[in-house]
Amino acid sequence: MAMIYLDNNATTPVDPEVSDAVFSSLRRDLGNPSSSHLSGRKVREVIESSRENVADLLGCNGEEVLFTSGGTESNNLAVLGTALALGKGHIITSEIEHPSVINPCHYLESLGFEVTYVRGNSDGIISPEAVREMIRGNTILISVMHSNNETGVLQPVQEIGTLAKERGMVFHVDAAQTIGKMQFSAASSSADIVTLVSHKFYGPKGIGALYVKKGVPLKPILFGAAHERGLRPGTENVAGIVGLGKACQIAKRDVKLRVSHTTHLRDMLLHSLRSAISGLGLNGHKTQRLPNTLSLRIPGILAHELVGKVMDRVAASTGSACHSGKHTPSGVLKSLGLSDEEALSSIRLSVGKDNTEDEINQAVEILVAAVHELKENRPDIKEQAATKCTDQNPQ
Repeated sequence: MAMIYLDNNATTPVDPEVSDAVFSSLRRDLGNPSSSHLSGRKVREVIESSRENVADLLGCNGEEVLFTSGGTESNNLAVLGTALALGKGHIITSEIEHPSVINPCHYLESLGFEVTYVRGNSDGIISPEAVREMIRGNTILISVMHSNNETGVLQPVQEIGTLAKERGMVFHVDAAQTIGKMQFSAASSSADIVTLVSHKFYGPKGIGALYVKKGVPLKPILFGAAHERGLRPGTENVAGIVGLGKACQIAKRDVKLRVSHTTHLRDMLLHSLRSAISGLGLNGHKTQRLPNTLSLRIPGILAHELVGKVMDRVAASTGSACHSGKHTPSGVLKSLGLSDEEALSSIRLSVGKDNTEDEINQAVEILVAAVHELKENRPDIKEQAATKCTDQNPQ
């Protein structure tokens, strides 16, 4: 039996239309896009066409789109580039952000910037009121993700962005997990800067983009030639950019169908698992979440053991992190008020556009059987909370 892939928040399979476009570009687009000869000019046109596809999906102008190597670089450029442009001040972010936002903020603290990390509520939502209370006279940047990679919970970014706009602060939204999975636009998010990642919605890995609203101050964090408006030097990843552009084109065409399909499969998966596993709980808000994502806590098991037991048949991930061969509870799950035991028993399942009802039924059978077997052999979950790590927990 082929493995059932339910880890689409880690990465998605490349859409066949996208792979065809990438392969065609690799064969066709020979020139350096910075060259002035005919071959270079043709490749430049290809890049600009892809840029317009990204802009069309985001609802912005092509000149507001920068290409990067992916989400980590986009988030680093958004946070560090804004701080470098404004020089000093206070930054607000949340405790549930991706490490590519949290760690740049830690670095900025070492440079003398002040950073406040807002805690979410028990549903995993960052309240606009909580953000408002943290705003100071010298606040320069607010960075809040639109959807959390672990729980799938959606954040009220439009309201938070309105707060930032009223006070003249830059607002960055990490929309890596949202774009391509559900409808999203730069305008509806009230964002000045938006992170987009190709491989989260059926495009190639190693390519991403950053929406930067015209007039928003930003300085480069890499130094070289004047590519991408002088903000991201280096010869462009042309085939990757073509793939991202095609993925955006397809997403705009198919996003409503994706929402309907993945919501159905997600709810089917949740209902079936709840019916078969006693005490199963849902982490995060019940409805304010991505259409494809479930974070589930299963009493009496350790999630990394469950993932390891089914790993050749069902692809899933845990909420734990691996440090020195031992598992530690996810900070995101802990921020919901979960105990260490509850966090370590939590598994993430994220469906995709290519999953079928039959696959969901098969996955439920496999997971339920594995859970029952683990419970039968589990002497005491608390004593097993620091076992050897085999899962690197890709985000």
